[in-house]
Amino acid sequence: MNRPSFAERCFDLVNMLFLVLLMLVTVYPIIYVALASISDASSLMAHKGMLWHPLGFTLDAYSYVFQNPMLLKGYGNTLFVVVVSLVLNIVLTAFGAYALSRKSVQYRKPLMLFIVFTMFFSGGLIPLYLTVKGVGLLDSLWALIIPQAINTFNLILMKTGFEAIPDALEESAKIDGANDFVILFRIVLPLSMPVIAVMLLYYGVAHWNSWFNAMIFLQERTLYPLQLVLREILLQGEANANSGASDGDAAALAASMKYATIMVATVPILFIYPFLQKYFVKGALIGAIKG
Repeated sequence: MNRPSFAERCFDLVNMLFLVLLMLVTVYPIIYVALASISDASSLMAHKGMLWHPLGFTLDAYSYVFQNPMLLKGYGNTLFVVVVSLVLNIVLTAFGAYALSRKSVQYRKPLMLFIVFTMFFSGGLIPLYLTVKGVGLLDSLWALIIPQAINTFNLILMKTGFEAIPDALEESAKIDGANDFVILFRIVLPLSMPVIAVMLLYYGVAHWNSWFNAMIFLQERTLYPLQLVLREILLQGEANANSGASDGDAAALAASMKYATIMVATVPILFIYPFLQKYFVKGALIGAIKG
């Protein structure tokens, strides 16, 4: 085995340094938010530049956020929406992707054109609201689940992943008497775990961060998801700050609360990602290999 040349070693070193720098640039905003959320609010307001350590350790911002009685209720509503939506998303997207990936399906290309058309043109907010109201989903958590059952981009990505599975597997299964449901659940889905992992991450993050639909479709505060509850907390903090309370302490606390709410909303997703990481890169690249 030939030893790497001097030029190759220099390239590896420069490449490694560049990737480390890129990693720091990517990770530092999260570090900054985490440190700012546990810093003294007044010291944080006066601080300029980068932040590498807490400025007077305090959990006042988290204490204020968790004092809100709606926070745990918001977590529960969001978890319900995320779990139920993911089941519905994966099942319906898998059904659609499997049908569109089969070469024997008639009018497959025209159907794909109609589906892709929805990525660029939609009916708009008012028709969506009237539809949700007309079917009786208004002021219900199902209004956050059913209208978002299938995402066109995710459908195309899963369809591309299914098309990468050799046709010989399907043909041999049909010879043994398997129908389409058996082929989908016992052959296609087990061989498409990287794609499924990407779907879980894409759909899960979208549902976890969603707040606009909840603001439009929900009026009952007990149904608010986490993001809408955190929005209320921030607005309340800003209102207290604008009221001119005690020498700017309220304004400083409101600024610190922004970082605390970001951490409260982000940490659960950050803990889940490492479990899907080994599938993520392979699954995400499928759509780039074959369209």
